[in-house]
Amino acid sequence: MKRSFYLSKVLVLCTTVLFFACSESSKEDIPWVPLFDGQTLSGWHQEGGVAKYAVQEGTIVGSTVHNTPNSFLTTDAMYGDFILELDVKVDSTSNSGIQIRSNSFPYYRDGVVHGYQVEIDPSERAWSGGIYDEQRRGWLYPLTDDPKPQKAFKQNDWNHYRIEAIGDTLKTWVNDIPAAHLIDDKTAKGFICLQVHSISDEQQDGREIIWKDIKIITDSVSKYSKPSPLKPIITKNQLTIDEKKNGWKMLWDGTTTNGWRGANLEGFPEQGWKIENGELTVLSSGGAEAAAGGDIVTEELYSDFELKVDFKITPGANSGIKYYVDTEINKGSGSAIGLEYQILDDALHPDAKLGNHEGSRTVSSLYDLIEADENKPIQPVGEWNTAYITSVDGHVEHWLNGMKVLEYERGGDAYLKLVSESKYAIWPKFGEMDKGYILLQDHGDMVSFKNIKIRPVNNTK
Repeated sequence: MKRSFYLSKVLVLCTTVLFFACSESSKEDIPWVPLFDGQTLSGWHQEGGVAKYAVQEGTIVGSTVHNTPNSFLTTDAMYGDFILELDVKVDSTSNSGIQIRSNSFPYYRDGVVHGYQVEIDPSERAWSGGIYDEQRRGWLYPLTDDPKPQKAFKQNDWNHYRIEAIGDTLKTWVNDIPAAHLIDDKTAKGFICLQVHSISDEQQDGREIIWKDIKIITDSVSKYSKPSPLKPIITKNQLTIDEKKNGWKMLWDGTTTNGWRGANLEGFPEQGWKIENGELTVLSSGGAEAAAGGDIVTEELYSDFELKVDFKITPGANSGIKYYVDTEINKGSGSAIGLEYQILDDALHPDAKLGNHEGSRTVSSLYDLIEADENKPIQPVGEWNTAYITSVDGHVEHWLNGMKVLEYERGGDAYLKLVSESKYAIWPKFGEMDKGYILLQDHGDMVSFKNIKIRPVNNTK
């Protein structure tokens, strides 16, 4: 009995030692890579404002200064899928954040840093770990009425952040407490930043945000991902908090044909269009205009408005977003008549070299009338692009992926001259209607749409 007892004790002890040895081994096997060497800012550079960053006792210390916008200590490298961990300590009266998948492009608001921000918020609001879209869409995942993560942040002490960015899924933890779970595919890659927020004249400068132990996994990321118990917020075909506040509404709900009909039909086309995975797709019919399902239009008329549409083209594709459309004219073959934000594969489709003015049929142009800026930022075929059209008091602008690519005065002298010299001259008062439908075009090529949103400025039917 004694021999058996002692043998059992030895086996338990060996098993325990082996367990801890394996645990330590598995920890050591995780492919963490330090982003901060503890001594220099090698691998980092500063963007935005001129707040002070310095290395002190193995930490990065950011200090606030007056009269400067938000400052960002930014990685030289770009990151797509990753797991990031770091520790941060902040003055209880400050605000800061960790930018991920962020970018700075000359065409976008003069190079301002924009992208996902994981919040560092010691205020009474206590949204630390929430996800904000810096200089773009505002709050995507606030911590409203979620007391557990709100209590996770420790004032005037070190706080441990874990951030996972894998595909379209972003997850955060603060001191091992799940804080945010977001599904959003706006940006797939960008740099990482440590933010020092701007301060008002009344606030004291020199307040500090301190970071240390910054490390990242970029190899076999999914293998080291942690499950989150939080129900995800999915942004696809949904309004953001700021959009709701500012009067935006969904123009397509992401799942049904509600609110849309065929341009020459009382209902939605029975063929030629497909709804799948939250995408509204016009199918290919060999490149003929309105030959399959035909164009679709909104059931409501719109006067002044702001319109946002994400679109994705296939090789050689042609389509368009039309506005101020009158479906009572040109009821025969071909597309309904209206002003058109062109959608095109400029590299492969011959229309790119045609038009009343050369280039006026390229993507984001006012079709056949005004060419879009030749330096426009276009994503490759098969990736999503964002069209934005605003029409207020006769002033119209086309934007592509955050850059204004053209503007004109609807009904102005220059506009009327362009119309008189174009194929639209046969249509009286072309594009000058007080109200019209919004249209998605069937030009015989496969093109997909999602996140279709509108903000009526003056009135709707």
